[in-house]
Amino acid sequence: MLIVKKFGGSSVADKDKIFNVAKRCIEDYEKGHEVVVVLSAMGKTTDKLLTKAHEINYNPPKRELDMLLVTGEQVSASLMAMAIHALGVPAISLNAAQVAMHTTSAYTKAKLKKIETNRIRHELDSRKIVIVTGFQGINRYDDMTTLGRGGSDTTAVAIAAALHGDRCEDGGLSGAPLCRSYGIGRSADGSVPVSLYGAGRNVPDHKRVQIPLSGKAGSQAAGQREERNGRQPGSDSAQGA
Repeated sequence: MLIVKKFGGSSVADKDKIFNVAKRCIEDYEKGHEVVVVLSAMGKTTDKLLTKAHEINYNPPKRELDMLLVTGEQVSASLMAMAIHALGVPAISLNAAQVAMHTTSAYTKAKLKKIETNRIRHELDSRKIVIVTGFQGINRYDDMTTLGRGGSDTTAVAIAAALHGDRCEDGGLSGAPLCRSYGIGRSADGSVPVSLYGAGRNVPDHKRVQIPLSGKAGSQAAGQREERNGRQPGSDSAQGA
């Protein structure tokens, strides 16, 4: 089973909480599951970075603001990988550029367009826990972008959809499902609609994400999921999260 787990800033706010999350991820890993972890910045890091930015410039350029804000998630992701390694399990942290999470160019409020799955898939096949930075992407200029309010939730369910994962959950809410559905049918353009749960997460209930899964990568992901679940690839029996 492929599980995507998202943890917000309060869940990784300090050393003890980071190790608590690490142990919870390892529990799933040791059951034989493939585990992808999506993290927000630690505690109030994003708020502190915003405050610092406005101390320097009352109206900072949005591009530079995104360059600053994405550092928060990179800190939490790298520390989580270190914690998991310290507990004897292989792990790797990846940021938006390393994964190749493509977005629009609207700085501070970009929308996801496409997630490349090859790097994550390679690391999962190497039996590593993969930690991915939430809330961020890259645009057509290879600039860093942020996804705005609820960005880490969006990242988690989008990755689950792109990988045809079996479960997507909010680790900070005792494993509550993070999305109503993903991977069920496709739009005319080959994308998969993702409908997020909003209750308790400051994410509007109606928010939807369209993730393109056309071409070889999407077909391979679908086939891999079907094989994991004991079905013949190509059978019309996909299940939602």
